[in-house]
Amino acid sequence: MSDPFRRSARIEAVELSEILRISELADALKRAGRDIITLGTGEPDFPTPPHVVEAAHQAALAGQTSYTLTAGTLDLRDAIAEACQRDNGYRPERGETVVSTGAKQILYNAFAATLDPGDEVLIAAPYWTSYPDIVTVCGGKPVPLPTTAEAGFRVTPDQLRAAITDRTRWLLLNTPSNPSGAVYGREDLEALAEVLRDAPHVGIMVDEIYQHICYVPFHSFRSVAPDLADRTLIVNGVSKSYAMTGWRIGWGIGPKRLISAMIAIQSQITSGPSSVSQAAAAAALRGDQQLLAERNDDFRERRNIVVEALNATGVLSCPSADGAFYLFPGCSAAFGKTTTSGRRIETDADFCEALLEQEGVALVPGRAFGTPGYVRLSYAYSRASLKEAATRIARFCASLT
Repeated sequence: MSDPFRRSARIEAVELSEILRISELADALKRAGRDIITLGTGEPDFPTPPHVVEAAHQAALAGQTSYTLTAGTLDLRDAIAEACQRDNGYRPERGETVVSTGAKQILYNAFAATLDPGDEVLIAAPYWTSYPDIVTVCGGKPVPLPTTAEAGFRVTPDQLRAAITDRTRWLLLNTPSNPSGAVYGREDLEALAEVLRDAPHVGIMVDEIYQHICYVPFHSFRSVAPDLADRTLIVNGVSKSYAMTGWRIGWGIGPKRLISAMIAIQSQITSGPSSVSQAAAAAALRGDQQLLAERNDDFRERRNIVVEALNATGVLSCPSADGAFYLFPGCSAAFGKTTTSGRRIETDADFCEALLEQEGVALVPGRAFGTPGYVRLSYAYSRASLKEAATRIARFCASLT
């Protein structure tokens, strides 16, 4: 008998992300009474700024609770343009901007609007786990571009040039990067732009959601290569920088013909984003930005604490990170070693599972990000939690034989 609820071919290989799987396993252990420290979630531990919450409250009281324009309110799109001018030196027009229910929807809308079956999307690896799955669901073919710690986890111009084919539809970059914390400097972006000028059939999607969590000078791709603006989609939002993950507001800035197609997709899926969330996002963008610098400094200090502690284990090799709030240490030195319970560690997944079982610390294996042999941890947690986690990780590493 035919199953009316069988999976469609396009999502046959799509499963719950490993990040969520690890988080749910950690939660189950907590409910069972275990003392678990989870460093797997990519979410700031700061509260949403009070003036942002108040703006949402006032918007609701003022009756701003109806549908908005599918592309987002004019006020928020104007606020985005003002922020782009202030922070990146360019000002998009209203027709070049669409607001969605989180940055993830921007990615989906863009790929759904442009990919035909078999179209290739080049994705720098390590990558955020959702990138290849979204491409796959939209009928495209994700093509990872592996990077190394030695290269700063950045794609090189020669690597990009060699990867482009007639079927390449997009290059997807993330700077600052989740999970590596890598940041593409101006010279890096200029070199990649030079390659892309010789490939006019390739679109350029740059996820800049961690723009304001950056410890080196940040450069937006559109600012560095304004001549490629008609082929560039910038992805951003308020989730990470302003600690507004639950408000679900992200946006895309790109050429009008692309934005128009993305709006058409969005109109059939969610329509416009939450009205009060958009009011809150506008307040965040127009409010005092000093808070961003203060929180950035706090994240940098936490990063330094964790990097030093992990490298002191002698097992984990942890490069520092130039942005975001993640570290991506190598764990291959643990391969072939045995835990106190007799479990042999052969992979990054083995390392994470054994660490969670023995010491109650939840990390995410690098295989989830297309780069086995590493683990990802977020340091967007309290110093007390980070120091205790570091102590447990060190104890685990020291116990391996």
